[in-house]
Amino acid sequence: MTNRRSIGIAVLGLGWMGQAHSRSALRIPSLFPDRSFEPRLVVCADTAPALRERAVNDFGFERAVEDWREAINDPDVDAVWVTAPNMLHLPMIEAACAAGKAVFSEKPIGGKPEQAVQAFRAAEAAGVRTGVGYNYVWSPLVLHARDLIASGELGEITHYRGRFLTMYGSDELGLLTWRFKLAEAGYGVTSDILSHSVSMAQFLVGGIEEVVGMQNTTITRRPLPSGTASHYGRGSAEDPTGEVENEDFASMLCRFSNGATGTFESSRTIVGPESENAFEVYGTKGSLKWNHERINELEVYKLGTGDDTGYTTVRGGDRFPFHGAFVPGQANSIGFEDLVAIEDFNFMESLATGAPFSPSFREAVDVVSVQQALIDSWKSRSWQTVVDLAENEGAS
Repeated sequence: MTNRRSIGIAVLGLGWMGQAHSRSALRIPSLFPDRSFEPRLVVCADTAPALRERAVNDFGFERAVEDWREAINDPDVDAVWVTAPNMLHLPMIEAACAAGKAVFSEKPIGGKPEQAVQAFRAAEAAGVRTGVGYNYVWSPLVLHARDLIASGELGEITHYRGRFLTMYGSDELGLLTWRFKLAEAGYGVTSDILSHSVSMAQFLVGGIEEVVGMQNTTITRRPLPSGTASHYGRGSAEDPTGEVENEDFASMLCRFSNGATGTFESSRTIVGPESENAFEVYGTKGSLKWNHERINELEVYKLGTGDDTGYTTVRGGDRFPFHGAFVPGQANSIGFEDLVAIEDFNFMESLATGAPFSPSFREAVDVVSVQQALIDSWKSRSWQTVVDLAENEGAS
C-alpha cells in the first residue's frame, strides 16, 4: 500500500511492556501488509544506561534519552507509549497530551482511580486519541466469544465468573519492587491484574452497577531490592526487609446492568495458577470458558436435548480475527506478545484512518469506577453503587 502515514513513536520505559510494544512496532510491517501506516521507532526514554543502549542497538530506536520529557517533546514523535511504573503514568500522560501527542498507556493509567480520571480528562481537554493496554481482550478466541454472546447463541446471560490468579508474588523472598509500594504502584492486585478481569467482563457482558468485596495482604514484608530489580527478582532470608503497602488478594461480587450476577478473584501470591486470567460466561442456552494459560482454546457448551452433551473445545485458527497474521491453518498457536501486536496495530491504524479505537481512556475510567466502588466496600463492608467517575465532579 502506498501513501501510508508515518507514525513516529516514543516509548517511555524499556521494561517488559516497553520491550513488548517496541517489538510490536518492528513486527507489524511483516504481519499486516495492508496497514495504513508505517511505524517509526523515534526515541526511547529510560533512566537505566544499559536499557538506553539496548533501545538503540537491539530495538532500532533512532535515539535514547534519560529524560522522558525530552522524548515527548521530540517533534518527530506522533504517539507516546507509556510503559513506566504506575505512579509515573499521570505526569507522562499529561505532558504528552499537552504536547498534542496521541497516547497509548499500559493500564491502569495511574496508580489510583482518581489519577486515571485525571488522565482521561487531560486527553479529553487536549483532544488527543488514546488507548489502554487491556491486551487480553484482543485474543482471537475472546473476540469470537464476544461475537457468540452478542449473537444470542448463549441466550440471556445470567452469570459471569472472572479471575486472574498468578504466582509472581508468591515467594516470600520476592523483592519489594515498585509493584508493592503505594507511592509507586498505587493499589495492588486491583490495579495490576483485577483490572484485566473487570475490563474483560465489561467487554463481553457490559456495565457493572454494584459491587461488594474484600482484600488481604498475604505476604506483609519482602526483601529490599538493590539497583534495578524485576518484580521476578529474589532476595535472601538475611536481607533487610520492608513493608508491602498494597493488597495481594481481592475478591468481588457484582451485579451487571443487564441483571446478570458476577464473581471475581485476583491474587498475586496464590500457589498453583501461574497466569490464570480466565472467565466463564453462563447463559440460558449455553456457556463459555477461556483461560489465558490455554490461550488457543475456547470451551463452548450449547444446550441440547440429545445425549451428546458437554463442552466442545474450539481451537484457535486463521478463521478467527487476526490469528492468520501470525500462523496459518487451525490449532497453530499464538501467544502473549501477539496480542500486544494486535492491539498496537489497531491503535496505529485508528491514528492513520481516524477510525474509533477501544479500549481507550474512557474504558479505563469504566474499570477504575468499579475499582473505586470495590475499595469503598472494603471500608464500609457493604454493597456499593458503581459511580461513573468521569461524570462525578468530585473525582479529580
